[in-house]
Amino acid sequence: MRRLAATVEGANDYINTMLVDIEDWTGADDEKKARLLNRATSTLTRVFPKYVIPDRAVYEFVNVLAIAYNDTNRLNKHGISSYSITGVAAFNYKDTLRSEDEDLIPRESISAIEDENGVQIGGKRIRRTVL
Repeated sequence: MRRLAATVEGANDYINTMLVDIEDWTGADDEKKARLLNRATSTLTRVFPKYVIPDRAVYEFVNVLAIAYNDTNRLNKHGISSYSITGVAAFNYKDTLRSEDEDLIPRESISAIEDENGVQIGGKRIRRTVL
């Protein structure tokens, strides 16, 4: 399958221009941005193996991953339900964010894949079910 070439520079341009909640992406160093970009690309490729994954889909998703893996949410993702920094702040999570990366794929990424491939995926997300 042909794939467009998402880059950190391209992600910077797209995220700074098109998205609103960008602080976690812009605050990350270039090495972390590259790791997030690799994770977004590999997750989308695994979840949608039959489709071309356009850069826009990767850029929408990588920003979500930057938020999910920020310092605060990273602790929640690892199952920590609360913590405090004496005299500074206390953090309590309503629920732990024990989700897989594919559960975080935004609708905008799916729409970009649909547009690129001329298909209707219809909000398809891969989820595990326990019977």
